[in-house]
Amino acid sequence: MLKRINWKAVFYVFAWVISLSGLLVLMSFIETQKVSTVCKDIRIIIPGNQNFIERAEVNGILKVNGGPLIGRQLKNINIQKLEAALKANPFIEFAKVYADMDGVIQVQIRQREPLLRVFNMQNQDFYIDYNGFKIPTSDNFTADVLVANGFIPENFTGNVDTLKSKLVKDLFRTANYIARDTLWSHQIEQLYVNQQSEIELVPRVGDHKIILGNADSLEVKFRNLYVFYKNALPKLGWETYKTINVKYANQIVCEKNIIDSNQLKSTLASPVIVSSVIKDSTKIPQDTTKINAF
Repeated sequence: MLKRINWKAVFYVFAWVISLSGLLVLMSFIETQKVSTVCKDIRIIIPGNQNFIERAEVNGILKVNGGPLIGRQLKNINIQKLEAALKANPFIEFAKVYADMDGVIQVQIRQREPLLRVFNMQNQDFYIDYNGFKIPTSDNFTADVLVANGFIPENFTGNVDTLKSKLVKDLFRTANYIARDTLWSHQIEQLYVNQQSEIELVPRVGDHKIILGNADSLEVKFRNLYVFYKNALPKLGWETYKTINVKYANQIVCEKNIIDSNQLKSTLASPVIVSSVIKDSTKIPQDTTKINAF
């Protein structure tokens, strides 16, 4: 009879019963502690170098939504309400609030990280974060990010919102590409949208503008631009061209600067089409961050 008993199964059932009983005892103990424990302190953790929201402002949100916390019993503090209030702040991407066994309320916050600042045609300005959400600017802090302006019609309601137009989505994609490349993040300081709804890049080095067009084939366009920067401009001069158009897949179209009025006739010829410079662009390393071009 005893040989037919599955002792392994009995052992597992017994272990589960013991574990469940221990868990129930522990939860009962925690609940008992929570009833008798008072809040002794509030510890706020805001990692990163963004300063959209300060600890004083977090304390203010907690006080408005929970009243004075220190000295109150934990059972009388609505932790879920405090957490929801923090998450409602447009500069907070993630918030976690909990009380530990010592009576300390722990507040963990992750701020939204801006990628691009946009100035639209309605004289509104807002940030776009790395998740592709529009967020408001702050009176406390100005982020050092790429700026986009020009003929940008997209409206901003003042609240966290998704991107609506293809144009602004293209600006986001372009800014994201630039931010991920050390070379271009140092060289490109501004995005401009012209009247044809084309994206133009404003560089730090060189008195020219770069016509990108849209955000399609960004890797190809920036690779062609890099080849042109490396092979052509050092020989021709950084002030030679007024515009460098990389919106076409297999060629770069450049318009010369008019340096002297005596050169006006010769300069007004058709724009220079450069194709030989980029014919070997596939040989250029993919990771331009390792190349010191400037």
